[in-house]
Amino acid sequence: MQVRGPAPSIDASLAADALMVGRMRLVLSISALLAITVDAADSHNQVPATVWLAFLGYILHSLLIHVCTAVGRPYFQGRTIHWSDVLWFTLIVAVTDGTHSLFFLFYFFAILTSSFRWGFEEGARVTIASVASFTACGLATCTGDTSQLLMRTAFLLALGHMIVYWGGSKLALQRRLALLGDVSQLSNPRFGAGRTIARTMERTLAFFRASHCILLTRDLATGTWLLRTLREDDTCEQVSIETIGRLAESPLMALTPDSVVLSNRLPWPLNHLRAQHRVFEAGTTAWRSADEAGAQHCTTIAALLEARAFISAPLPMRLGEGRVFISSRDGRLGKSDALFLAHLMEQIFPVIETIEVLDRMASEAASTERLKIALDLHDTAIQPYIGLRMGLCALRKRAAADNPLREDLDKLADVADGVIADLRRYAGEVRHGANDDSGGLVRPHLERQAARIKGLYGIDIDIVMAIDGPLHLDDRVTAELLQMVSEGLNNICKHTHARHGSVRIDCKNGQLALCIENDACQESFTAFHPRSLTERAAALGGQAHVDRCANGGTAVRIEIPI
Repeated sequence: MQVRGPAPSIDASLAADALMVGRMRLVLSISALLAITVDAADSHNQVPATVWLAFLGYILHSLLIHVCTAVGRPYFQGRTIHWSDVLWFTLIVAVTDGTHSLFFLFYFFAILTSSFRWGFEEGARVTIASVASFTACGLATCTGDTSQLLMRTAFLLALGHMIVYWGGSKLALQRRLALLGDVSQLSNPRFGAGRTIARTMERTLAFFRASHCILLTRDLATGTWLLRTLREDDTCEQVSIETIGRLAESPLMALTPDSVVLSNRLPWPLNHLRAQHRVFEAGTTAWRSADEAGAQHCTTIAALLEARAFISAPLPMRLGEGRVFISSRDGRLGKSDALFLAHLMEQIFPVIETIEVLDRMASEAASTERLKIALDLHDTAIQPYIGLRMGLCALRKRAAADNPLREDLDKLADVADGVIADLRRYAGEVRHGANDDSGGLVRPHLERQAARIKGLYGIDIDIVMAIDGPLHLDDRVTAELLQMVSEGLNNICKHTHARHGSVRIDCKNGQLALCIENDACQESFTAFHPRSLTERAAALGGQAHVDRCANGGTAVRIEIPI
């Protein structure tokens, strides 16, 4: 059994556990010293000085660890502590009759703390070290009681293995529950199904410490396959998406439908003793070895993925079909890993399909609403501006050649022409919808807004996109983002005398950060709450606030989780 995922961090609950373990270690050390004292008094035997020194030293060691843990020193919550316990227990066993010492039971304390804190692998190492230390102490004392040495060694090994197995299972269960809770929070309909799938692939790849995560899906309505690939150390923004027309002859879809597949390339001679390819079919309760055709398919897939091991599970899709593959170049994957992957897909993909249906319904409703808005925009905004343009042209013709207002009228007519062109372009975008690469429309749109503000108000607006690569956003999120920028720039024009401003968009750590700044002007800074911007940001799960800049200007900062 192998615990996967990143090493657990020290949080409040783990710190509390470490404090409890430190307290129990101190109680154990004091109890051992009391037991030696009582036994010496009953038997009237003199206890050697080495025994007193060993137990007093362990008490001081336990007291030091308990105090340092209580004050929050992280070093005393690490792996070194249970290894120091093993050394102390070995010393205590060596000075107290070796094989006949009852203090060999102390080894279980180190095995318990290591396995339930760090998992199966660390607990197994401590168990082997404890057995080896106890055996060495028994052989060194040369008591000649070989049977008792064998019995106690076997007891320590067997019970230690059970403790380690259960401790690793408990830790693995905690990680799996954490992953299930994490992916359930990723199911946000505001950002579309594609984003949820990408984040799920990222979390799954990190959990299994795998080299590749591959997702194959097919829409039954169109028959088109989508191949999503994510490599280790990549983020969800780097998911490779490829559209494939036909995939019937691919080995990736040659596996038995509705079955979970586990493949491990074993070294010689284990490859002749154990099955390398196993299948768990729906409706059964046990694994079986893959038949000859299935084993050949697994070998081909492993070579295709350049993997030592891989697991594959079907996707429970109502409106399509597909499979997920997790491959590892240097590690082994177990049966529990394969079944958990299938369970994870059963939990997340019905939610993803629901998001897709909601997204499709929202898109259709938005298309109808866009058509209505475009018509209303033409009748209520464009037509009055056209009438204004005609009135300005009429005034221009009536003005004499030496009229000083002729130049101003020409400028107003040009501004009206620009506004009409912008409104017509905007009405066309509203009517026909946003391009699929909605993120690519952000910068050109912002630059047009900056040019318009420069022409109307004479304010210079800098556009800064601190993003590596294209910005992939849902069309509705893009529309909200552009609207918030437009509102923020309009506030600069209306409520300040600033002559310079900037718009900065940054995307990192799953957060889209928008900052709209203006330079210092005559007005004194007054803290305020942008109600409309705050409501728009809150609708997207984010927040907005206003800060004072270092140069004396004002900055509106908006953060939206994506």
